[in-house]
Amino acid sequence: MNSFNPKQVSTLAGEFDIEGNVTSVSPFGSGHINDTYRVTTDWPGTKNYLLQRVNHHIFKDVAAVMQNIQLVTQHLKEKYRALDGHDKHLEEKVLTLIPTRQGESCHQDATGNFWRMFILLVDTRSYDIVQTPRQAKEGGRAFGQFQRLLADLDVRFIHEVLPNFHHIGKRLDKLKNAIDRDVANRVFLVSDELRFIMDREKRMHTILDTASQGQLPVRITHNDTKFNNVLLDEHDNLQCVIDLDTVMPGYVAYDFGDAIRTIINCAAEDEADLDKIKLNIPLFQAYTEGYFEEAHPFLIPSEIDSLIEGVLLLPYMQVVRFLTDFLEGDHYYKIQHPNHNLQRTRAQLRLVDQLEAHELELRGIITRVADSYQHV
Repeated sequence: MNSFNPKQVSTLAGEFDIEGNVTSVSPFGSGHINDTYRVTTDWPGTKNYLLQRVNHHIFKDVAAVMQNIQLVTQHLKEKYRALDGHDKHLEEKVLTLIPTRQGESCHQDATGNFWRMFILLVDTRSYDIVQTPRQAKEGGRAFGQFQRLLADLDVRFIHEVLPNFHHIGKRLDKLKNAIDRDVANRVFLVSDELRFIMDREKRMHTILDTASQGQLPVRITHNDTKFNNVLLDEHDNLQCVIDLDTVMPGYVAYDFGDAIRTIINCAAEDEADLDKIKLNIPLFQAYTEGYFEEAHPFLIPSEIDSLIEGVLLLPYMQVVRFLTDFLEGDHYYKIQHPNHNLQRTRAQLRLVDQLEAHELELRGIITRVADSYQHV
């Protein structure tokens, strides 16, 4: 929706099987992909709801997205129910879809937009930037637990809603095509950046190469493990993993590496002053400890070995994606000035450089934490 229309949003909310009549609607959150609204009703003691418009320009197969979410949330609820022996607090741990009045997972309006509704989790908080080791550890626990509880759900039931999303070979092919076409006449500006990328191309295929040899199992992974996709309670304890649109088959190293990319950097993703880009090793340690606390029962040795490769790959992949967009004329990422994507490229490139410089230290942390669970 281009603008907030309370009457229209209220009407759409009424398409879902909610308690009572809608009394208020208001925009909610700051997401860039889906439009989200908070919905309240007049039912005594009723829950609040979140109404979302699914961006079907990005997620072209909305039915597949919703099937994934239904399967994953149902499976997680069954696992928590088995662990706890009751349904108490279940809705606080897992997203709950509200069906339409016709029993469907989403509603398509007259203009072709798709809408869905969740129960709103109250008394929770999320952070765009990790501030403490405790928060980092809970983030690690969140995604480690998410992967562990889904490890026995048949991955063949999960749709690949964004094909090749983390396939570095496909990302590099797109970059090379952008170099050949040079539609914005910018290739001459980025010779150093391209040299950096090409020098590391072979190393960055390690996860795909290992997987092609049958040594890495395909898991159900989140694929968007930025920290604000974890909800914590008022005491910064793990409550719930959210934003399940990108749940797909994948490798655990992708989730681990993307989380570390957003946690370990002391500076912004697009920091112009490259000297400010340094690593926060204590946050890396805390996230790793939290992750293994939950994930150690199902991880196999080759997956543990792959985690450091994910730590290097995911920021490298962002280098490739930002630079590709810069060479193609800035049509994918929103920019604030003409060289914004180049600035982002250089910031992530510096992060890769810093991670490489500390690779042995980071690898050592992973190994020590993993080894501490060897006899558990």
